Amino acid sequence: QVQLVESGGGLVQPGGSLRLSCAASRTIFSIYNMGWYRQAPGKQREFVALITGGGNTNYADSVKGRFTISRDTAVNTVYLQMNSLKPEDTAVYYCNAKNKFNLESYWGQGTQVTVSS
Repeated sequence: QVQLVESGGGLVQPGGSLRLSCAASRTIFSIYNMGWYRQAPGKQREFVALITGGGNTNYADSVKGRFTISRDTAVNTVYLQMNSLKPEDTAVYYCNAKNKFNLESYWGQGTQVTVSS
Protein backbone atom coordinates (compact mmCIF):
# COMPACT_ATOMS: atom_id res chain seq x y z
CA GLN A 1 0.00 0.00 0.00
CA VAL A 2 1.06 3.56 -0.73
CA GLN A 3 -0.54 6.64 0.78
CA LEU A 4 -0.22 9.91 -1.08
CA VAL A 5 -0.94 13.28 0.50
CA GLU A 6 -1.17 16.40 -1.66
CA SER A 7 -0.81 19.95 -0.42
CA GLY A 8 -0.15 23.44 -1.74
CA GLY A 9 -3.37 24.27 -3.50
CA GLY A 10 -5.20 27.54 -3.09
CA LEU A 11 -6.52 30.68 -4.74
CA VAL A 12 -4.18 32.59 -7.04
CA GLN A 13 -4.59 35.38 -9.55
CA PRO A 14 -4.04 34.81 -13.26
CA GLY A 15 -0.34 34.93 -14.02
CA GLY A 16 0.55 33.78 -10.53
CA SER A 17 2.35 30.68 -9.30
CA LEU A 18 1.74 27.77 -6.96
CA ARG A 19 3.76 24.73 -5.98
CA LEU A 20 1.93 21.51 -5.22
CA SER A 21 3.49 18.75 -3.14
CA CYS A 22 2.72 15.05 -3.00
CA ALA A 23 4.22 13.16 -0.10
CA ALA A 24 4.42 9.37 -0.38
CA SER A 25 4.22 7.14 2.68
CA ARG A 26 7.32 5.19 1.74
CA THR A 27 10.22 5.09 -0.70
CA ILE A 28 8.69 4.24 -4.08
CA PHE A 29 10.23 6.38 -6.79
CA SER A 30 12.54 3.72 -8.18
CA ILE A 31 9.64 1.47 -9.22
CA TYR A 32 6.73 3.91 -9.46
CA ASN A 33 6.03 6.50 -12.10
CA MET A 34 4.60 9.58 -10.43
CA GLY A 35 2.04 11.76 -12.11
CA TRP A 36 -0.19 14.75 -11.62
CA TYR A 37 -3.72 14.81 -12.98
CA ARG A 38 -6.51 17.35 -12.68
CA GLN A 39 -10.27 17.42 -12.85
CA ALA A 40 -12.27 20.54 -13.49
CA PRO A 41 -15.99 20.75 -12.64
CA GLY A 42 -18.07 18.83 -15.16
CA LYS A 43 -15.00 17.45 -16.94
CA GLN A 44 -13.09 14.19 -16.94
CA ARG A 45 -9.83 13.80 -15.08
CA GLU A 46 -6.93 14.62 -17.37
CA PHE A 47 -3.19 14.05 -17.40
CA VAL A 48 -0.96 16.98 -16.47
CA ALA A 49 2.60 15.76 -15.90
CA LEU A 50 4.66 12.63 -15.26
CA ILE A 51 8.07 11.78 -13.89
CA THR A 52 9.34 8.24 -14.38
CA GLY A 53 11.44 6.14 -12.08
CA GLY A 54 14.41 7.08 -14.22
CA GLY A 55 13.66 10.79 -13.91
CA ASN A 56 12.24 11.38 -17.38
CA THR A 57 9.39 13.86 -17.58
CA ASN A 58 6.37 14.34 -19.79
CA TYR A 59 3.74 17.08 -19.91
CA ALA A 60 0.33 17.75 -21.36
CA ASP A 61 0.52 20.24 -24.21
CA SER A 62 -1.66 22.67 -22.28
CA VAL A 63 0.94 23.08 -19.51
CA LYS A 64 4.24 22.71 -21.37
CA GLY A 65 6.57 25.57 -20.61
CA ARG A 66 4.52 26.65 -17.58
CA PHE A 67 4.53 23.63 -15.25
CA THR A 68 7.49 21.64 -13.97
CA ILE A 69 7.37 18.27 -12.23
CA SER A 70 10.22 17.27 -9.94
CA ARG A 71 10.94 15.04 -6.99
CA ASP A 72 13.02 14.88 -3.82
CA THR A 73 13.85 11.27 -3.07
CA ALA A 74 15.19 12.14 0.38
CA VAL A 75 11.70 13.09 1.55
CA ASN A 76 9.64 10.89 -0.81
CA THR A 77 7.93 13.95 -2.29
CA VAL A 78 6.95 14.94 -5.81
CA TYR A 79 6.31 18.56 -6.71
CA LEU A 80 4.42 20.40 -9.40
CA GLN A 81 5.62 23.96 -9.90
CA MET A 82 2.92 25.89 -11.72
CA ASN A 83 3.75 29.26 -13.24
CA SER A 84 1.81 31.68 -15.44
CA LEU A 85 -1.43 30.21 -14.18
CA LYS A 86 -4.59 30.69 -16.20
CA PRO A 87 -8.27 30.49 -15.19
CA GLU A 88 -8.53 27.28 -17.21
CA ASP A 89 -6.01 25.67 -14.85
CA THR A 90 -8.67 25.75 -12.14
CA ALA A 91 -9.29 22.18 -11.01
CA VAL A 92 -8.73 19.65 -8.29
CA TYR A 93 -5.20 18.32 -8.74
CA TYR A 94 -4.47 14.70 -7.91
CA CYS A 95 -1.20 12.88 -7.40
CA ASN A 96 -0.85 9.36 -8.80
CA ALA A 97 1.68 6.60 -8.27
CA LYS A 98 1.75 3.72 -10.75
CA ASN A 99 3.95 0.67 -10.34
CA LYS A 100 5.79 0.29 -13.63
CA PHE A 101 5.91 -3.51 -13.29
CA ASN A 102 2.40 -4.54 -12.20
CA LEU A 103 0.57 -1.24 -12.96
CA GLU A 104 -0.79 -1.07 -9.41
CA SER A 105 -2.03 2.50 -8.99
CA TYR A 106 -2.65 4.81 -6.04
CA TRP A 107 -4.28 8.24 -5.82
CA GLY A 108 -4.10 11.06 -3.36
CA GLN A 109 -7.15 12.89 -2.04
CA GLY A 110 -6.66 15.93 -4.28
CA THR A 111 -5.96 19.59 -3.69
CA GLN A 112 -8.02 22.47 -5.09
CA VAL A 113 -6.38 25.06 -7.32
CA THR A 114 -8.45 28.11 -8.23
CA VAL A 115 -7.14 30.74 -10.62
CA SER A 116 -9.28 33.84 -10.49
CA SER A 117 -9.04 37.59 -10.18
